[in-house]
Amino acid sequence: MSSAFAATPTFVSQAIDSISDAQLDALPYGVIQLDAEGNVLRYNACEESLSGLSRQKVIGKNFFKQIAPCTDMQEFYGRFREGVAAGELHCTFRFHFSFKKNPRDVTITLFYNAPHKITWVLVQPFELDA
Repeated sequence: MSSAFAATPTFVSQAIDSISDAQLDALPYGVIQLDAEGNVLRYNACEESLSGLSRQKVIGKNFFKQIAPCTDMQEFYGRFREGVAAGELHCTFRFHFSFKKNPRDVTITLFYNAPHKITWVLVQPFELDA
């Protein structure tokens, strides 16, 4: 697992909150920034490649309802809603994105930045341990 996923949520959140779009695009894993309702605010190049969806098609749309309805379940959207309501969220879990063009198993990390009321979704292709 990438060191970014193992880092503390505060450190990762502070680091990722302060980077430019170009730096976000250079990260080797998918990154999606959501507002408290689940609308996409930022979406990096790696996530475009993983999902097969361009940022022009996803920015401003609801991630759980319009972009990836396969995530509209307790395991994913439920965790998001509960974390936003509690003002605290940091969890990692495996998930299967059932996109038509590019279905894939991934490791998801969700963490909530309470001061900015945003949630970061980190998406890394699932790799079996050697």
